[in-house]
Amino acid sequence: MTPEILLVDDEPEIRSCLARFLQDEGCFVTPAGDVPTALKLLEAFEYDLVISDIFLRDGTGIDILRQVRCRPNACPVVMITGSPMIESASEALRLGAFDYISKPVLREGIIHVVRKALEYHRVTREVERYQSDLEAIFSSVQDAIISFDENLAIVNYNAAAASLCGLSGAAQGSVFGELPCGKVCRGALETAIFTKKAAEGRYLKCDGGRNEDERYISVSAAPLKLANQQVRGAVLVVRDETSLFRLEKRQPPLPSFAGLIGKSAAMQHIYRMIERLAELPSTVLIMGENGTGKELVAQALHDCGKGERRPLVKVNCAALSENLLESELFGHVRGSFTGAVRDKAGLFEKADGGTLFLDEIGEISAAMQVKLLRVLQEQEFERVGGDTPIRVKVRVITATNKDLAREVQERRFRQDLYYRLKVVELVVPPLRERSEDVLQLVDYFIHSLNGRLSTSVTGVSDEVLRIFRDYSWPGNVRELEHALEHALVMCAGNTVLPEHLPGDLAKYRQEPETSPEDRIRTALEATAGNKAKAARMLKMDRKTLYRKLHELGLN
Repeated sequence: MTPEILLVDDEPEIRSCLARFLQDEGCFVTPAGDVPTALKLLEAFEYDLVISDIFLRDGTGIDILRQVRCRPNACPVVMITGSPMIESASEALRLGAFDYISKPVLREGIIHVVRKALEYHRVTREVERYQSDLEAIFSSVQDAIISFDENLAIVNYNAAAASLCGLSGAAQGSVFGELPCGKVCRGALETAIFTKKAAEGRYLKCDGGRNEDERYISVSAAPLKLANQQVRGAVLVVRDETSLFRLEKRQPPLPSFAGLIGKSAAMQHIYRMIERLAELPSTVLIMGENGTGKELVAQALHDCGKGERRPLVKVNCAALSENLLESELFGHVRGSFTGAVRDKAGLFEKADGGTLFLDEIGEISAAMQVKLLRVLQEQEFERVGGDTPIRVKVRVITATNKDLAREVQERRFRQDLYYRLKVVELVVPPLRERSEDVLQLVDYFIHSLNGRLSTSVTGVSDEVLRIFRDYSWPGNVRELEHALEHALVMCAGNTVLPEHLPGDLAKYRQEPETSPEDRIRTALEATAGNKAKAARMLKMDRKTLYRKLHELGLN
């Protein structure tokens, strides 16, 4: 962008000469011949640099300097003086001037100072933006975050830490031993600082310093290192997991596998495939509708393999623009684009030795498909703006709710990438095709939501269970969870009733009740016995229809 400079001097010849010098350097110059004009311009516009003579007929450059310094995002000010008096120059520097130049002003001299001032302003604004981003992240994270120096004194903490750990405004600067809590985090924190290694702890009993009901936390601590690897402190992250702890204590055992819930034949097939694939480095393509649990399957594939202690890095491809996704996946080198102020490792590097999960893979652009194909084939890439090849060993798992075979036919997805991704394909069934898992999922979510919402619901009525089993669940397991959360909020007793259900399910209840047998008979009659068409009409898989026909004795 073109630097904008406000030039203030009451001598037209000097003003014109200096403006030419600066314009030749590619700067946009706004001239002002007096203090009032300069102050009005400062009120109306933002500048990257102000250059002003110290001695003006109707005031001084010091007045302008003071006005600039009291504004947010103040730009540098360079003073010009015809008499290099030590007092005036020192006063200007003391009040915050970036530099001063003595008359006569030489072209080389002013250009040198202007370049330094503009670079200083650019770097300062970049640091401010970076600091603002960090503060926004720091304050929005729900986990408690506390940074300590090497003497275990608190440097900073976020709002979640104030709430969870009982920290007050006076906590900053306090050493760890003076904190009001039970200090169950001490071991992890000292390990991070004194051994220079990250440390974790789960389900530690903690009162939060307020003598409340006992709570259980998970902690992780990591050393804060300088460029020379010298440890200058540590950061402590604390998460309240009381609800999860209590849930695990009282939750009845459920037929499940690696976090997945369901005892249906379809889910048993998924479990067997996960066991078979977990130890293999092959790419896996997970297919399924929204809300079926594709990310949970990816997590299970990682956790059940030899790389369970290696990193699992996840990215939603649909949430990032093409350029940002490229930078996130492959990293970038300093200066490769505006805002790239330092080298950054990409997610492929961070996942080296572990697993990279690319969700919504069907949304990536044609250009990104080419780059991803090359990495999968060669396990090698370069950072954006760089030319040094980086080799990694990464197991790639992808997921999509799109029919990629059709996307290939319609030339929206590369065929070679498609076959590279689907070395093995796992199809997660929609909830309507495994209705026998509904009760189990209902029990699981009720236990989970009771802990989170502090409710005491014990189950659902028979009519609600019938509605759940007969409903088509277009949003799948995620929709079931949200429906139950709505119901638990609305339920004042121990049993969820139909009137507690959200609108979509309440409307479903009002429809004439028909048995599964009647609905299947109606569909078969409407399609002249064509089971494939009947299955589509009933919104179920053909295998599911055959199974229900067998169960109902309609063969």
